[in-house]
Amino acid sequence: MGLDRREFFRLSAITTAVPAVALATPAAAAPMSILGMDAVQLGIKAGGTIDQTVALQNAIDQTAGARVPLVLGPGEYRAGELKLPTGTQIIGVRGATRLLFEGGAGLILARGADHVTLSGLTFDGKGKPLGENRGLLQLAQSSDVRIIDCDVVNSGGNGIVLEEVEGVVSGSTVTGAADTGIVSRNARGLAIQNNIVRGIGNAGISISRSEKGEDGTLVLDNRIEDIAATRGTSGQFGHAIEILRAGNVTVRGNRINRAAFSGIRGQAASNLQVTNNIVNDVGDAAIYSEFDIEGALIANNTIVNAARGVAVVNFNEGGRLAVVQGNMIRNLKTRRPIDGSQSAGAGIGISVEADAAVAGNVIEGASDTGIRIGWGQYLRDVTVTGNVVRNVGFGITASVSTGAGQACIAGNMVAEASRGSIVGMDFAEVQPDDLSRNTTRYAHLAIKGNKVR
Repeated sequence: MGLDRREFFRLSAITTAVPAVALATPAAAAPMSILGMDAVQLGIKAGGTIDQTVALQNAIDQTAGARVPLVLGPGEYRAGELKLPTGTQIIGVRGATRLLFEGGAGLILARGADHVTLSGLTFDGKGKPLGENRGLLQLAQSSDVRIIDCDVVNSGGNGIVLEEVEGVVSGSTVTGAADTGIVSRNARGLAIQNNIVRGIGNAGISISRSEKGEDGTLVLDNRIEDIAATRGTSGQFGHAIEILRAGNVTVRGNRINRAAFSGIRGQAASNLQVTNNIVNDVGDAAIYSEFDIEGALIANNTIVNAARGVAVVNFNEGGRLAVVQGNMIRNLKTRRPIDGSQSAGAGIGISVEADAAVAGNVIEGASDTGIRIGWGQYLRDVTVTGNVVRNVGFGITASVSTGAGQACIAGNMVAEASRGSIVGMDFAEVQPDDLSRNTTRYAHLAIKGNKVR
């Protein structure tokens, strides 16, 4: 006998009320929720003071082997040195599922584990010290890693450390790490995006390679705040985003607020792209590209309350080839934090030395210099065109030291430069005559079409 319309809808409702994964579960297996295997059914319950490392490890191994997620409900779980095999997926309730670190080399460890997902979990390091260069989450030599919508708090070392990892860290928050928030070493193809990194001891996000080479990490749309330099004021620490020996890295759309030293610092990082970032209140250069670089694109950034704006320097160490374009730089500080009081080098909007184009930038409120071209003999093939420089000490300075190369200064607007609009410098020594009026004094400088007042 056929079903009438009413009976058909009644049976359909009964069928759809049972999760499909549950229908497929063998009778002898633990029940699964619609998201995956419920940890309660594997003997794991939240709360209490007992270390649950063994039970959690068994659950991780079982679910990873079955290629199903392990679902942890709200509450606290105490563990240490949980080792993730390939296929691990651990899912929690965002803001409510908390794993507490009970000791060891780290809370989460993985090596050679592919297709790992950590989602909706809070990892609390409880301030327990970690070994040198260690992280509360430490993953190595892994592909297709996803750390999504997680919180990493109170790490006694680094927050997240990724070594030779391909994957994504997204929508997560790292706070209170004693050393660095997120560390990547020798990435295979990594995106770090839409995260919050706040209240960190020495660096916000660190991208490095053991040897100079292709990296390609994307650092996009993160909010990074309150980065200290607890390990010293030498300049090696205290950066919101640092890139070391890593080529072809993109740093875009990040919001940086309060860092002891630089907002974004690239060292020996060729083909670095730094675009559309906002950097506020940093103790040194907002954007720094130095030492053995070839190629830096620094464009459309907003910089306020930094000791220096943009610096592409160290031609003596191979630093060369840059485009600095469309940046807005305002209200620079008069001091840098080196030795607690030193002011040398502060108040400079843009510094470049070799094979560089500086165009279409707006600089206001630089107590020392709006745009500095070259240093001593370290000047080669620089153009400075179409910039607006106002309310500064020197407007534009160019090196006239013996051995300095060519530069073109054309079509710029310089206003309210209290110490001179366009001035020659022999290292730190100011040379006589304002070159906006005496445009032919130095053969290696082409100066034309600038407007000064």
